[in-house]
Amino acid sequence: MMTPDKELWACALLLEQEHGDTAALHIAERIAILAAANDAAGVARWKAIADKLAQLWTGDRPLPM
Repeated sequence: MMTPDKELWACALLLEQEHGDTAALHIAERIAILAAANDAAGVARWKAIADKLAQLWTGDRPLPM
């Protein structure tokens, strides 16, 4: 079963594969569109994906709770 966290990782990996170095730009564009549409849940989801992408690129991961 795919957990919500694993789904975010999968989205980040797919974006990296499809968009390469411009993945972050793609995410920013999606966030802007969703914010303009007042879609707070959509913005939150794409920000979470952006966080996973950043972790992929930097290797920084939050400490487990």
